[in-house]
Amino acid sequence: MVVASVVLLGAIMSTLDTTVINVAIARLAIDFDASLTTIQWVVTGYTLALAAVIPVTGWAADRFGTKRIYLSSLVLFLLGSMLCALAWSAGSLIAFRVLQGVGGGMIMPAVMTILTKEAGPHRMGRVMGILGVPMLLAPILGPILGGWLVDDVSWRWIFLINVPIGIAAIVLAQIVLERDRPQPAHKLDWLGMVLLSPGLTLLIFGLAESDGAGGFAASRSWLPIAAGAALVTGFLRHSRRADEPLIDIRTFTRTRAGAAAGTFMLFAIAFFGSLLLIPLYYQTVRGASALEAGLLLAPQGLGAMLTMPLAGKLTDRYGPNRWAACGIPLLAIGLAPFAFVTSHTPYLLLCSFGFVLGLGMGLSMMPTMTAAMQAVPAAAIARTSTAMNIVRQSGASIGTAILSVLLTSAISEKLTAGSPHSGGGGFEALHKLSPAAQAKVAGPLAGAFAQTFVWGLALLALAFIPALAMALGGWKAPAGDRSVGKEPAVALE
Repeated sequence: MVVASVVLLGAIMSTLDTTVINVAIARLAIDFDASLTTIQWVVTGYTLALAAVIPVTGWAADRFGTKRIYLSSLVLFLLGSMLCALAWSAGSLIAFRVLQGVGGGMIMPAVMTILTKEAGPHRMGRVMGILGVPMLLAPILGPILGGWLVDDVSWRWIFLINVPIGIAAIVLAQIVLERDRPQPAHKLDWLGMVLLSPGLTLLIFGLAESDGAGGFAASRSWLPIAAGAALVTGFLRHSRRADEPLIDIRTFTRTRAGAAAGTFMLFAIAFFGSLLLIPLYYQTVRGASALEAGLLLAPQGLGAMLTMPLAGKLTDRYGPNRWAACGIPLLAIGLAPFAFVTSHTPYLLLCSFGFVLGLGMGLSMMPTMTAAMQAVPAAAIARTSTAMNIVRQSGASIGTAILSVLLTSAISEKLTAGSPHSGGGGFEALHKLSPAAQAKVAGPLAGAFAQTFVWGLALLALAFIPALAMALGGWKAPAGDRSVGKEPAVALE
């Protein structure tokens, strides 16, 4: 428990940083006079960096030792945080967020490895319970803390608050954690890394650039998309042939893990993309402060807090395959009112359905992750876990990029057609309007948000298809599939 209390400082710090930023997006766009599709890279760049370094962490921990990797990740995260607080432009902030994400991406895998080794296999349930603490706290405390700092202090303190916590975490880890005993295990698939990480980055960058003149026909959009798709395709071919690939695609095509990965990807695109839009709606349409937007997001965190532990118990008792098919309809129900939102939709209604959205998130995420890991042979669990984390972070990046493009396009369309006072120009033009002009465009602006949330609902509907196949056993797995029916779960017991 002493070790857990020390390493959880880093885990809470990095996990909070993924939720605390959402309520600051509107303020950052104003301060840097940036478009939504530019400023969303503050979120997308961070999550892409997380996805890029997650597979390296396991290899690096074996090669150099978990204590060294954990301390190095804290130093990088701390350095990135301090530089983010000193950012002078949207471009510099995005670059420093990528550096912060490199450190943050290594923290959670290192924490999991340290706790697992310290507790031993017979206390894995306690380890997973401890690791669940930051996951439960972040959706509630992150937006509220971020809102308070943005409104009453400065957005720069979203990053500066990491400095004292990070210094304490480094000092305590240096004192408490045992000395490393590196044990090199397998080689890192460098070719896979070179193909996958740049491929995803180019693909998402091209999607984000499609909001300008020419859309997807513009070279700044289709060229990165084509290059990214070629690199990702090359990675898929390489994965099928390599002896120790970064992600073994054969595992996903031959087992029920494929359905779990498909569900997880579509879930992440829809859910995390919508998480960016909801506080923006509260702030730009309803005029809520950052703190008020954070408080309005709290019911989602409360809903997740209720169902996440319940989902773990249900998974242990009955297996993981059916719960995503139960959770995704709850997500759709929770998101549905936002697809019909106006400039006067009651907060009570939106918060109530936000609570349902949180219930669905808690019931969907961990069982889907567990379903993938239980569907593969024991030797493939570690790499499957790595792959699912990459799927989650990539889906979050794709979701924020796509939905921000759709929102920007809808705002330009609605405001240009609906009001001569809008001035056109999309999201960034709103910052230059007078309060009276903003009040006049609130209705069309709400319509733009509603139109974008419809796309989130459509993605959830697509995610339900592989989730239902997984629940009904329609995704047939071959011999050796470790999925369970009513037996206790093994991989994450």
